[in-house]
Amino acid sequence: MTTTETAVLGGGCFWCLETVYREVAGVREVVSGYCGGAVDAPDYHAVCDGHTGHAEVVRISFDPEAVSFRTLLEIFFVIHDPTTRNRQGNDVGTQYRSVIFAQDAAQAETARELIDALTVAKAFADPIVTELAGAERFWPAEDYHQDYFARNGHQPYCQVVVAPKLAKFRRHFARLRGQ
Repeated sequence: MTTTETAVLGGGCFWCLETVYREVAGVREVVSGYCGGAVDAPDYHAVCDGHTGHAEVVRISFDPEAVSFRTLLEIFFVIHDPTTRNRQGNDVGTQYRSVIFAQDAAQAETARELIDALTVAKAFADPIVTELAGAERFWPAEDYHQDYFARNGHQPYCQVVVAPKLAKFRRHFARLRGQ
């Protein structure tokens, strides 16, 4: 019997994370969406206004026999900057915060252990500010946000922001790429 687990991660624009995780072997589905806010059924414009409290996130469904939650987090800490509060590059606001929505106690422990290990190893020049939160309701983003890079990779934002993160993933994690 094949099991599926879920990870919910926010690290800036969800297009970046979605694009990378779609290439990871063992990942079955990646959905861009919103999590961590106080408004039911938020939309992109409300989230971008910064008044809902939601973060742009991806919900990753994965086979833990093929790829571990820890490996997904290792990728996460390479492809975004976990040391900038409420921003990734020019994307600024609470919706762009670095956050892990642990789906259970085991995920929370794994995340804490990895953050502690990266801190001890001084993997980053500045302190890690990634939030560790419990599971919250996930709201899928509008259809036009799903698989955005594959459909809009020629756009300047995709070329300047998304493509370099995908290239970084491919350099650091070539062994993890799916077919």
